[in-house]
Formats: sequence, C-alpha cells, structure tokens
Amino acid sequence: MIEINNLVKRYGDKKAVKGISFTVNDGEVLGFLGPNGAGKTTTMNIITGYLSSTSGTVKVNGHDILEEPELAKKEIGYLPENPPLYNDMTVKEYLNFICDLKGVEKARRKNMLDNIVSMVKISDVYDRLIGNLSKGYKQRVGIAQALVGNPSILILDEPTVGLDPNQIIEIRRLIKALSKNHSIVISSHILSEIQEIADRVVIINRGKIAAVDTISDLSKRLSGQSKILLTFRGPVTDAVTKIRTVKGVSSAVSRVANKFSQIEITISANDTSETRIAIFNLMVREGWPILELRSLDPSLEEIFLNITSGKGGVKS
Repeated sequence: MIEINNLVKRYGDKKAVKGISFTVNDGEVLGFLGPNGAGKTTTMNIITGYLSSTSGTVKVNGHDILEEPELAKKEIGYLPENPPLYNDMTVKEYLNFICDLKGVEKARRKNMLDNIVSMVKISDVYDRLIGNLSKGYKQRVGIAQALVGNPSILILDEPTVGLDPNQIIEIRRLIKALSKNHSIVISSHILSEIQEIADRVVIINRGKIAAVDTISDLSKRLSGQSKILLTFRGPVTDAVTKIRTVKGVSSAVSRVANKFSQIEITISANDTSETRIAIFNLMVREGWPILELRSLDPSLEEIFLNITSGKGGVKS
C-alpha cells in the first residue's frame, strides 16, 4: 500500500504539486493520469524517493520514504519512461548488476533471475547486448530490473511509449499478469490502455487532484446515468414496454436501425452491470435474438478531456 498525504513540491515560487492525497491499495492497478506539466512525473519521482517533497508524506507499506528510505524503496520496483539500461552490457550482466545495487544475496539470485527472465519472456536475448535489442525487448528488460528484489509495488511510467501495436499488446498482457502478485501504479498517455487494465484512476491537473474513482463511476457521474445500446430483432413495442419494467431502467427509447428490421433501443439505467444481466435474461426468455449489447458511457478519453479542459463535469 502507498499512502500519499498532502504532498507539496515547490520550485522557488512555483508549486509543481499542490497538496495532493491518494492511496494505492494492495493488489490494485491504479492509473495515474494527467496532461503534460500537471505534476504527474514529479509526484512519481517523489513516491519512488528520487525527489524529496517540500512538505507532506509518502508511506510505502508503512515506511516513510524520507525517514526510512531503504525500507520503503525495497518495496518499490520502478520503470521510468526511459529505462535505465546500459547498452554495452548483456541482459544477464545488467540484471546481475541490478541485483548488486539492490543487495540481492547471491544464494537466491539465480533462482530469482530465472523466474523474472521467464516471466517477462527475455530468455532468448539473455546473453545479447542490450544495445542490439529492439525497443520492445528493452522495455521488457526495464520491467525485469523493476522486478529484481521482488518488490510488492511496481511503478511504471509510460511502459509502452514508442512501441508498435504488437509490442504494446505484449507489454499490456505482461502488466496484467504482474498485477496478480503486485500493486501497480501505471502512467500512460494511451488512455485506452489504462481503461483496459486499471481498477481505479487518479487524474491530476495543474498540480492538484482532479478526480479519483473507478472509470465506470467517473463515467456515470459525467453522463448522469449509465447508458446501454441494445440491438436486436423482435417486436419493438413489446420490447420497449418490458425493458422499461426492468429494475434500474429509467428510460428506453427505440428506433429501427436498418432495412433488415434490426431494432436499436437506447437504455438509461442506474446500474449498468446488473441491468445488462437483467436485460439479457429478458431477451432470452422472450426469444428475441440480441445482435449487440454495449455501453454508451463516456470513454476514459472523454472523461480525461472533460476534467483537464476545466469544464468541471466530474468532481472527485
């Protein structure tokens, strides 16, 4: 767990971080978002102990990052935007060097590195020079160094920057796998990536917390209610009437979607997940085939733009 309380960072007369507070829970994937210049990187550097704060506290599993830096930093694995790699080392030499820096005992080093190398899938380049590796493999080596010492928390800053679509998918899968055993803080400008893997998001803007919540709850607050699009084949009048009786549904509006008599119904509801189940069960009972059932709620990108543009549509 990471506890950030009233964190302030001042550079002369300018405040880069203005009293922010939030918590990263055990076993959670937290998306940490903000536009350029919002104070995001400064905050991450303070959390990892790379920078000191002007005031406020950061506690990592109960250890203050300033008062107990060694104990706190042992709990953190950090991948900065530009991985700290040495191009003239092989992957094996580099990871052993990281073990030296982190004080990993030689008795358990081989077993640890074997597990990490297998996990991040870099076995086939283990004896190659880092300078000769592709960008995707370099990112994997960067994640591997963050895992040395078996930290309970991983902080990943733009882990997929500069990667091609296939490499992005590979790194995303790796992060999902790592989330089973680690708390993860991930910062990325690829918001679809955060939407797919994060349990909650923290959005920072102009040095202050602008929103903290799950994506679904932020979306619901932005739109007022959750919205669902249902496309099916069946009697429109009967379907609309029965859908309006489903618990949680506040409105249902229909239209004929195309010449094949597919019907679209836009549904407003208080609880999307439970309402979807109830609607699905209703359609099955009535024998009306569902062609599509999906959320119309604002995406994380729309939420982010709404918050950081100063429209004030969502408050934390």
